[in-house]
Amino acid sequence: MDIRKLARLALLTAVALIIFVIELQIPNPFPIPGVKLGLANIITVYAVYRYRPGEAAMVLASRILLGSFFSGRAIALLYSAAGGTACFLGMLLLKRVIPPRWLWISSVLGAVFHNIGQIAVAVAVIGISALAYLPFLLVSGCLAGAFTGLCAQLVMQKGRFWRL
Repeated sequence: MDIRKLARLALLTAVALIIFVIELQIPNPFPIPGVKLGLANIITVYAVYRYRPGEAAMVLASRILLGSFFSGRAIALLYSAAGGTACFLGMLLLKRVIPPRWLWISSVLGAVFHNIGQIAVAVAVIGISALAYLPFLLVSGCLAGAFTGLCAQLVMQKGRFWRL
């Protein structure tokens, strides 16, 4: 990997972390734990479609690890890692059948994978009662996934001009 690509990946990680930290400051308007927009996933979706799997995985892993440090919530690392990994792997498979112009659909399905990964950890930590959150997380995840996917699609289209 050349130094330019490494610098681009570091910049993407920094942007994702900035978005993550800003989103932490926004109060959750929903009484359901774990429901949020996940705006930093715009960068993850973009990286999955723009870079090789290993490179996109570095951006995601760095964001998850550093984000848990910045948030001060160690348990969030488990949920984020499980959800992020499930989403990432699912989106890598979806990338093979969903072209970049329909990237937002991949993001919606990635959000579903993310929620399933988080619920799997919640079931392991809390117990089977955590499954009661799944329908709420899936609905909010699909809405957030559509929004972040549309944003990532715009970045992807503009990225051709910005040479990201």
